[in-house]
Amino acid sequence: MAKGKSGGSYRSAISGRYVTAKHGKASPRTTVKEAAGGGSTGSHRSAVSGRFVSERYAKTHPKTTVKES
Repeated sequence: MAKGKSGGSYRSAISGRYVTAKHGKASPRTTVKEAAGGGSTGSHRSAVSGRFVSERYAKTHPKTTVKES
């Protein structure tokens, strides 16, 4: 899926790759929906809760966190 599509896109917390909306909706615990045109923060976000988490938490939960770039 292209990053620039309107309505946002989904990214896998495991691989970091963009996935289809169908896959993103089917796997909510391991995918993160990104807002269209979202800015870069350089921090980590939980795929489960959608909240930003500490780097320490991200290191201990690598399959359910995504580094915002």
